Amino acid sequence: MEESLTVNWWHLGIGLGALAVLALVADWLKSRVIAKALGRVASEAEVSLDQSPFDRTVLRRLAPIVPALVVYYGIGPALGVLRLDAEAAGTEAELLILLSTVVRRLAAAYIALTIARTLAAVLDSFGAVYHRTSPASMAKPIKSYLQVAKLVIYLIAGIVIVALLLGRSPVVFLSGVGALAAILMLVFRNTLLSLAASVQITTNDIIRIGDWVEVPHASADGTVIDIDLHMVRVQNWDKTISTIPTHRFIGDSFRNWRGMSESGGRRIKRAILVDVNTVRFLSPEDLIELSRTESLKGRLEHRLDEVLRRGAGEPGSARGVDKGGSPAQAGQVTNLEVFRHYVEGYLRAHPKTHKEMILMVRQLAPGPHGAPIEVYCFSNDTEWLNYEAFQSEIFDHLFAILPAFGLRAFQERSGSDLPRGQSVQ
Repeated sequence: MEESLTVNWWHLGIGLGALAVLALVADWLKSRVIAKALGRVASEAEVSLDQSPFDRTVLRRLAPIVPALVVYYGIGPALGVLRLDAEAAGTEAELLILLSTVVRRLAAAYIALTIARTLAAVLDSFGAVYHRTSPASMAKPIKSYLQVAKLVIYLIAGIVIVALLLGRSPVVFLSGVGALAAILMLVFRNTLLSLAASVQITTNDIIRIGDWVEVPHASADGTVIDIDLHMVRVQNWDKTISTIPTHRFIGDSFRNWRGMSESGGRRIKRAILVDVNTVRFLSPEDLIELSRTESLKGRLEHRLDEVLRRGAGEPGSARGVDKGGSPAQAGQVTNLEVFRHYVEGYLRAHPKTHKEMILMVRQLAPGPHGAPIEVYCFSNDTEWLNYEAFQSEIFDHLFAILPAFGLRAFQERSGSDLPRGQSVQ
């Protein structure tokens, strides 16, 4: 004769109520007792919960596992089907057994999800602690690696949850992953590209958080504020945010200004256009007069003796005039050359120029807009505002000092430069 289970609904209600109360008590204990106990342990270890990988976020993620375990192990006794054989049970008993099985599977799946979320929170907390305490975090960000680890955790958790809900072994599902490898590679193509890019970026130290980068194809020009698995975020100088796929920093060209910042010098490369009609030879009297000018005194001392010898000629030699009576090109000095020497001396004496980097003043090929005199030097302050102020200071001074050498800066004529009634040709 088949065994049957007589369902006592009164006992069933009492069991489910007791299970609910026990779960609530466990929930209270996990939020009160466990958190305080872990906080005491951290305090004794002289480590703040906010500064350890096991911070309050991790505790909040882990805490729900306690009532879930109570439900998982208590649903059978609460329903009274702990030792019941399903084949010997009646219809009502089979329903209770089915209910117990479903609840246990749901509780087990929830426990697996809680563990996965807790591990992900541990990784996030570890990344935050690393970024806050490690000096190498700017040069070697680990956010992309942590994201890959979290992705693997959630993939495994997903397989385990599906296996638990269906009552199958996870090995069955894991064995089928090989057959889906091609599909997974297609679905996670961008993730795999970004992972490879992140490894190369970190290994080769291509970009860091805080670097100033120019990415022409993305119209980005600013500071790197975040590097993760899929995206690099750049805050442009107009305070907009550009989001660029990580793998684009490997496949496309871009400019990183970190080398400039680390060198301590920022290049100034700008030319002033001199009107060639104002270039002339200087007489020895002109040179002496220039050297006496207060604003030029001291700037030309390092070259004055040489240019005076060339301009006046050595004792017993020609004064720089050829047989035809015209100025000898090899003997006399032009006001433009003296101006170049003056600019070089001005820059070398300036406290804001970098004395250990290239400093020169050169004349470029003349053109329809005059003769370009280029200043090529480095500022010892790489901060943008200070650099621009120094650069402006140099050329403000040069424009103001040009007339002292009998030179004039070139600019195209406009209506205000012409006498009334005369048109621009």
